[in-house]
Amino acid sequence: LCFLSENVSLLFKLYCLTVMTLVAATYTVALRYTRTVERELYFSTTAVCITEVIKLFLSVGILAKETGSLTRLITSLKENVFGSPTELLKLSVPSLAYALQNNMAFVALSNLDAAVYQVTYQLKIPCTALCTVLMLNRTLSKLQWFSVFMLCGGVTLVQWKPAQATKVQVEQNPWLGFGAIAVAVLCSGFAGVYFEKVLKSSDTSLWVRNIQMYLSGIVMTLFGVYVSDGAQVLEKGFFYGYTYYVWFVIFLASVGGLYTSVVVKYTDNIMKGFSAAAAIVLSTVASVILFGLQITVTFSLGALLVCISIYLYGLPRQDTTKIQPSETKSSKERLATV
Repeated sequence: LCFLSENVSLLFKLYCLTVMTLVAATYTVALRYTRTVERELYFSTTAVCITEVIKLFLSVGILAKETGSLTRLITSLKENVFGSPTELLKLSVPSLAYALQNNMAFVALSNLDAAVYQVTYQLKIPCTALCTVLMLNRTLSKLQWFSVFMLCGGVTLVQWKPAQATKVQVEQNPWLGFGAIAVAVLCSGFAGVYFEKVLKSSDTSLWVRNIQMYLSGIVMTLFGVYVSDGAQVLEKGFFYGYTYYVWFVIFLASVGGLYTSVVVKYTDNIMKGFSAAAAIVLSTVASVILFGLQITVTFSLGALLVCISIYLYGLPRQDTTKIQPSETKSSKERLATV
């Protein structure tokens, strides 16, 4: 990672978005491999926890480089982390929202078919755009809103699978599943935009903010390990089933997380969603090569829509990477422009 100034170039933003997209695509393919090919299946909850720990250490290392000396690093940590419980509490909000989102996703998948889940979960894209307008006092043009919904439709088609009867006869509650997805979508949009607002509302270093959030994230993920796999972890060990491939997945998740925070800081959450969509397309293409997945007409059409929507959203427009003054327009006026 480069060490950043506030006035970053367009080239650097494109670089970060490209790296984030490639890392996310590689992560998806590698994760699929570790969850389908490996004989001894590792605990996903422990992998998520280790990812948070690695991101914390990487952020501390980058902050040390940024401050320039060990003394300044310790001073910065004392002032902004250990000496600021209010700031830690502030950054625990997105950590809690992400934890709730992950749990709701599990509930939704337990009560809905995978195809239905994938389609409805794409509502997080327009939800993020709506949160951006309401929480960050921004205005999106009609073309940008059109590109957001086009992206939503494109990702839906890319992930679409022919409707099939569920082979495993399990008792499902569709209403509970849709309710869980609604909560997950709201948590996803709110947490991402909330973190963006915290990042851009002060001059506090990006890496200090990351450290604050990752500390909360470690606590949340450890709780997740205890609740989901506590007994098995005690029996088999925290690192049961870990191989070089699993560590590679954890490394990708860690690097991807850092680049995501850079993208949120210097572009916006909607652009992060577009990057994630491009990663879905790339990982699907990789799955064709590696796992023999068949390309369908719906995938081709969806991929085309994703590419067009990314182009339309990136056309010259009002700067949406900064928080606009709240007095310019009310929330109702901003929504009325849609």
